[in-house]
Amino acid sequence: MNNEKLQTHDHEHEHAHGHGHQGAHHFHSPEEKKRQLNRLARVIGHLRHVQKMIEEDEDCADVLVQLSATRSALTGLGKEIINEHITHCIAHAIEDGDTAAIEEFQKAIEKFF
Repeated sequence: MNNEKLQTHDHEHEHAHGHGHQGAHHFHSPEEKKRQLNRLARVIGHLRHVQKMIEEDEDCADVLVQLSATRSALTGLGKEIINEHITHCIAHAIEDGDTAAIEEFQKAIEKFF
């Protein structure tokens, strides 16, 4: 990889993991974080159940139903995070005139969907 591509990759990697632009991200309430972590724990529980179903050779249709429920739960969590980010972080970015944060968020949404 040449230097230009490496720098671009590093920059994208920073943004993908939230270590790039710092202006738009504000601390979230402990209650919100707890709610999101609880939802994530449920998703992980769904995935572990799917893993067990596959290990035990359960019916493929039942496995697909559980995978669908897992995907819905994960999408729901993502939507909750999007809404929280809009009402909290992006609102502050708009107040601060931080257009870079808004552009980054738009790119993150495109990747999510």
